Amino acid sequence: MRKNKELRIGLIGCGLMGRIHTNGYKRANDFFPELEYRPVLKAVCARSEETVKAFAEQWGYESTETDWKALIAREDIDAVDICTPNNMHAEIAIAAAAAGKMILCEKPLARTLEEAQQMVAAIEKAGVNNTVWYNYRRVPAVTLAKQIIDSGKLGRIFHYRANFLQDWTINANVPQGGTATWRLDAAAAGSGVTGDLLAHCIDTAMWLNGGIKDVSAVTETFIKERVHQETGKVQKVGIDDACIFHCHFDNGALGLFEATRYARGHKALYTFEINGEHASIRWDLHDMNRLEYFDHSDESIVRGWRSIHVSDSDQPYMNRWWIPGTSIGYEHTFLHHVADFLKSLETGEPCSPTFREALETQKVCEAVLDSAASRSWKNTDVQWVEKHADGKVPVLGEA
Repeated sequence: MRKNKELRIGLIGCGLMGRIHTNGYKRANDFFPELEYRPVLKAVCARSEETVKAFAEQWGYESTETDWKALIAREDIDAVDICTPNNMHAEIAIAAAAAGKMILCEKPLARTLEEAQQMVAAIEKAGVNNTVWYNYRRVPAVTLAKQIIDSGKLGRIFHYRANFLQDWTINANVPQGGTATWRLDAAAAGSGVTGDLLAHCIDTAMWLNGGIKDVSAVTETFIKERVHQETGKVQKVGIDDACIFHCHFDNGALGLFEATRYARGHKALYTFEINGEHASIRWDLHDMNRLEYFDHSDESIVRGWRSIHVSDSDQPYMNRWWIPGTSIGYEHTFLHHVADFLKSLETGEPCSPTFREALETQKVCEAVLDSAASRSWKNTDVQWVEKHADGKVPVLGEA
């Protein structure tokens, strides 16, 4: 049996994302056996001793902590995975970087642009490996879309439109704050759908179509007050329940984005469509293993949208999985991210999206919120560069 180098993981936060990331750590080497590094579940941290011990026992972590500072101080931790509410990202990441730890951070990078800039400065000063869990890049159908776009098949891009629709906060009795509903608390989350849902859309959009230059946005908070889970008091709601913005990309394309938690009947409808001079692409999370493609060069009598089932071994990541015609799921996107991170440790290349790339997404989010508040167009100051030090554009799914 091959002897792998250990990557000793310290996980901070054991909610949904903690479970999903841990699943990726546990299974990555099973499906990417050539990787030199193997994650070791060394320690998990949460404030509740009862909760963290139960999590460690279920998922196989060797030890537990109830203070994240104690975890970071440990010499037997190589990489810190931040799965906390957004208000803790900056403090933990900056401390972890100072301690020389690699960092994997949940999205969005931070609550604000200022926090994100401080995080980037810290990790770049320390020179530590880092990545941010924008997982939709690693849906094989989305990665295939990237490869098709980069091949030039679409030609000049005219339009990019995306939406992310949910309905879980329509009830006025849903509280803000606390373990389950911190995303409704501006102090913990920073923003509402902009940082939670649109951040995904923005990251994917700039990865596929380049930088976003300027934005004009509208936000709305439909329920103005909610009981705070921790205080029991009715407090003003400070997050955006819905957001719509349009934009210009650096390549001249127009963008249209919408996110809401008030679209009754939609649990997680994330879609995007890209219209080019020669062809168009569209994708839907609800049918995540399919990519729809229209090519105007097809003979007119058969010209139309085609549905590509992304399951063959010559398509991104799929040579690691099952027989053609079968499907993989949401959790596999995180496993792919783990595999790509482990591979980056071998090659010395960054694992996209890095903190620096996620900072550009944060710039767009901040400009969107500023635009909505001022009812005016805002420049993003995005500097989108997707090339590594050797000048090559990174390609996912080829491990």
